[in-house]
Amino acid sequence: MPDTKNPTELTSQYTAQVVADLERNAKEQERIGAEMEALQEQLNALRHDHSVLTNLRQALGATGALAETGPEPTAAASVPRQKAPAKSAEGKRVRSRKADTGKDTAARASAAKKPPAKPSSTVPSLIELIRRYLTEQREPRSAAEVSTALGQTHPDRRIQTNVVRTTLENLVAKSHAHRAKQGSSVFYTAVDAEEPSVASPVVEQPVKAETKTKTETKAKVKAEAKTAGA
Repeated sequence: MPDTKNPTELTSQYTAQVVADLERNAKEQERIGAEMEALQEQLNALRHDHSVLTNLRQALGATGALAETGPEPTAAASVPRQKAPAKSAEGKRVRSRKADTGKDTAARASAAKKPPAKPSSTVPSLIELIRRYLTEQREPRSAAEVSTALGQTHPDRRIQTNVVRTTLENLVAKSHAHRAKQGSSVFYTAVDAEEPSVASPVVEQPVKAETKTKTETKAKVKAEAKTAGA
């Protein structure tokens, strides 16, 4: 009996075969397109080199030698006729050259961007600005006053009052600033501004006491000497 197949099975076989043919066709198009792009890039490079060399010869004044280099354009035009298997190798070389050029360009760009990053390390922090400002002031200042003054001195920085108030409270917690409340307002002063005035009386008291003791001792010695002489 003849071998009969179900129409559904035949349709599935034809569909699978068509799909496989389409995939092979697409891969072949991709391969040939890549080779054409590589050859076109090689042709463009040769044409560019030819124009550069021509300009150099003209600049050197060798106008008579240009007539002898006539076959070069035809040789460049005959490049697309080469259909040897070496096309894929040439394409790989061109792509490798472009990859190396891209790496060199990226390395130069990264090296050029590194030097400008150094000045950022010299920018003072907000804590340093606030401590410096409080040290220079002779009267207590509120968080709003500090924020306004720093905003006028450093317009390029976005200084907010809430951030300044939080920073001031942190300085108070670390004993780097004093906090005084007057009514509903809070004022801050620097600790460094009060240290010299407090330290001066402490050094003078022992000196005065020592001087007084020496005077009393001399008086006693004189009194005893007078008594002994009598």
